[in-house]
Amino acid sequence: MMKRCLTLSLAFAAAAVVLSAQGKPVKLLISNGMKGAMEELAPQAEKAMGAPLAIQYSSTFGLRKKIEAGESFDATVITSEGVAALTKQGKLTEGSSAYLGRSLLGIGIRTGARKADIRTVAAFKQALLDAKSITYPQDGATRGFIDNMFEKLGIAAQVKPKIILAPSSGASTENVATGKAEFVITLYSEIVPVKGIEVLGPLPGEYATDVKFTAAASTSAQNMDAAKKFIAFMSAPKTAPLLKAKGVEVHP
Repeated sequence: MMKRCLTLSLAFAAAAVVLSAQGKPVKLLISNGMKGAMEELAPQAEKAMGAPLAIQYSSTFGLRKKIEAGESFDATVITSEGVAALTKQGKLTEGSSAYLGRSLLGIGIRTGARKADIRTVAAFKQALLDAKSITYPQDGATRGFIDNMFEKLGIAAQVKPKIILAPSSGASTENVATGKAEFVITLYSEIVPVKGIEVLGPLPGEYATDVKFTAAASTSAQNMDAAKKFIAFMSAPKTAPLLKAKGVEVHP
């Protein structure tokens, strides 16, 4: 009888260890450009991985600084350029990455607001000049591109007084949703999931651009198996429709 009780105790202890391992949170560093999609996918990802997620959102710029400084994490989803750079630095595991998709850079407006014509470069330029205020993230992956675009359009001086630099993509879209700003220039994936705003359209002509996102595992991941499962889940064909619904097109 005592032997049987001891066997059962050992079995329960072993099961507890397994459950504990399965339940260890998987730490993820996720770009703001993938936040809307990730918030929707998180429950499914946890089920597929058999472990809870501990997610930290920020701009790719901010996350790269954390990773370069030695931040502990299991996997990340940032721009493809960021993943390539961090892999070269030995911060991300070689061969672990998976391309997830791209998001167009576009204009967002308050839901129901007047829809300015931005279909041509000339019309787009005039729309920017006519806008009462323009907002975009100050540390977003497209900040440099946007600033340079104003210069190329020859309107940098004219639009400067009405630019509202936001501390994050969430703050920039909130500026438009609340009426603080007329236009937000940011990724579709940062516009589509937000209530109160809608996509006016992509940037036209030579200014059409996008940001590509890639997932990769940390070289110092505490749970490499879970990190790989997360990357496999995010890059699986069945995940593509939801990514597309959140503004991330799953193709080059």
